[in-house]
Amino acid sequence: GTADGDGDGVCCAGAVVAWRCTSCARRSEGFAFPWGRCPACAGALEPVDVRTPLPGDAAAHEAVRRAVEIELGGRDYYLAAAARTTDEHLRDTFAALAEMEREHLATLVRRYHLPDAAGPPADLRTAAAVLGQVTEPADAEALLETALGLERRAEAWFASHVATAPPAARPLYRELAAEEGEHVALLTTELAAWRDGRRGLL
Repeated sequence: GTADGDGDGVCCAGAVVAWRCTSCARRSEGFAFPWGRCPACAGALEPVDVRTPLPGDAAAHEAVRRAVEIELGGRDYYLAAAARTTDEHLRDTFAALAEMEREHLATLVRRYHLPDAAGPPADLRTAAAVLGQVTEPADAEALLETALGLERRAEAWFASHVATAPPAARPLYRELAAEEGEHVALLTTELAAWRDGRRGLL
């Protein structure tokens, strides 16, 4: 899991952002949303008003916000996938991955003094939109393929931003890249096992 600390000098308490959806124009307020997408239609969000408690914290807050967006998205996807699949083993796998993401979120909330993350809408639409898929994943193989795509995307994003992240956020990005990498390995095994008609081990 992610190591706990004193926030690495970054505090996001009181950071509020007003967002407007570029698709449906709905306004939303909050620190972060799953994958940075509109909760109403899964469209892209643009900030309308960004307020941070201390000048100069914007870059650090943005780094933490992206981490929260990705972890929220992962948690919500796995909960929705667990509810969608009829396969008991896959349901357990997705539930275990959702719990890992929930633990990551709890660590971010503690470390950066964030409000508790909102409960998930448990829909697969947003995850599909993030990967450019026209339809939601409907069967077990599609659920696994989408999960693997999301984890690869998250791992690559964290890894590619370590060098340019604010110094206080670099350890966080390294940790999250490594954890998403573990999920990629697990899901790669699960998908291969599914395609072979076997069951992987969590």
